[in-house]
Amino acid sequence: MIRRAALPALAALALLGGCNGPWSSDSDRPETAREFPPADRPVAPITSTKWSTEEARDRVNEADDIMDSADVRPGMTVADIGAGDGYYTVRLAPRVGATGRVLAQDIQPEVIERLADRVARERLDNVSLKLGAVDDPRLPAGSFDRVFMIHMYHEIGEPYAFLWRLRPALRKGGQVIVVDGDRPIAQHGTPFRLLVCEFEAVGYKLVSYDDKAHAGGYLARFVPDGKRPKPEDITVCKNP
Repeated sequence: MIRRAALPALAALALLGGCNGPWSSDSDRPETAREFPPADRPVAPITSTKWSTEEARDRVNEADDIMDSADVRPGMTVADIGAGDGYYTVRLAPRVGATGRVLAQDIQPEVIERLADRVARERLDNVSLKLGAVDDPRLPAGSFDRVFMIHMYHEIGEPYAFLWRLRPALRKGGQVIVVDGDRPIAQHGTPFRLLVCEFEAVGYKLVSYDDKAHAGGYLARFVPDGKRPKPEDITVCKNP
């Protein structure tokens, strides 16, 4: 989970078959995820802490455009899930301003340590950091106006548990923002239909879709919809 893979590596990864298959048995899964159904799809491996260089992304105004599309405003509290090297974290911080907060999350301790150094070096006083898990973002309840998941969804090994546990972290009016490529998981993307199906399976609805080719794919916004299903009532989506 939670990495931004560089584009030049994508073709090679596809040729190498660089994806892990679905869990072969419950014994292979985290114990905390076993009340949820396993995903019927592969999981892309973590290959890099960035999806492209920051300079290249800034040249096409990626972060500002994505934040504008997500309607990120001063005073908001935002989570950057799979923050990696912090490309979005350090740009979200001035956008939400001194009255806002940014929580940068990742599942790799060494990544969190490097990002902590960057946050301290750039004196981002409104940023905090959190170590997550493959089946749980570990976000505080009722805390976030926006949750960003940028080029990392295809690396989530337990999407049903992860999204189910993410939902209570949203405030009223809160949204989950996903940016990913509409391509097979083997090519480090998430087919859009599969993304929508998995979100809907745990009680979200799609509110908008935007083509973001300059950011490597699409931007999808989701909000909670109705009651969260019980874990045993979740219907598994088929990988297209």
